[in-house]
Amino acid sequence: MMFPKKLLVYVLIFIAIFACCLLEDREEARESAVGTTSSAWLNTSAPIPENEGYTTARRDMVENQLEGRDIYDRRVLDAMARIPRHEFVPSSYRHMSYEDHPLPIGHGQTISQPYIVALMTQSLQLDDSVRVLEVGTGSGYQAAVLSGLCNETYSVEIITELASRADETLEKLGYAVDVKNADGYFGWEEHAPYDAIIVTCAANHIPPPLVEQLKEGGRLVIPLGSVRYHQTLTLVKKTGGGVVTEYITGVRFVPMTGEAMEQNT
Repeated sequence: MMFPKKLLVYVLIFIAIFACCLLEDREEARESAVGTTSSAWLNTSAPIPENEGYTTARRDMVENQLEGRDIYDRRVLDAMARIPRHEFVPSSYRHMSYEDHPLPIGHGQTISQPYIVALMTQSLQLDDSVRVLEVGTGSGYQAAVLSGLCNETYSVEIITELASRADETLEKLGYAVDVKNADGYFGWEEHAPYDAIIVTCAANHIPPPLVEQLKEGGRLVIPLGSVRYHQTLTLVKKTGGGVVTEYITGVRFVPMTGEAMEQNT
């Protein structure tokens, strides 16, 4: 039986329109799926899988923020390429873990900018035989970096909750760091003397107990200056019982509290 030509034309037009609609629906579905994936990736509360976002972000951090500037110590670069910085950052800020700026960790404190962590660590000239004291544990990230570069790492944090949280995070991730909840202005005399001391909060003077606990020939790095505004990152070398200072760069850190704050008033 033969179809009339006019009817055949209508049938062919209908088939063409139907096919176009199917293609449109499939394209919209594909775009919708892509949009959903992108939204999930950019969602500030959604964790990025370690094998996707964080690994790439950490590599970019090392190449662009550290090697791209003046961080040349291969051991420091390798340590920061290994350590999962995002594990030390509150979940609401994890998507920014490897960006070039500090991040809040609660109690008015911050985890320092990656470049500053690397610069301070490099300035200490560490090797795997030394004993290091950190004043201001904060998130525990700086302590984790130190632990991969030296023999013994001790860290003091004045805020109880931060000390507890950092200790738990470091232990969970397998970093050998002893954390103490105390006023870091007085150091940690029990384990002195130290080959190096790093202070991750600002003071308007070098705490005398820290100089006393530093070995002869040891190095101390500290942000010195106004605790309300900017400071100068300062390298202190102990020699002949006294100290020689060297200015590194301008920085801005949260103030050292406790005894240091008492002496500022």
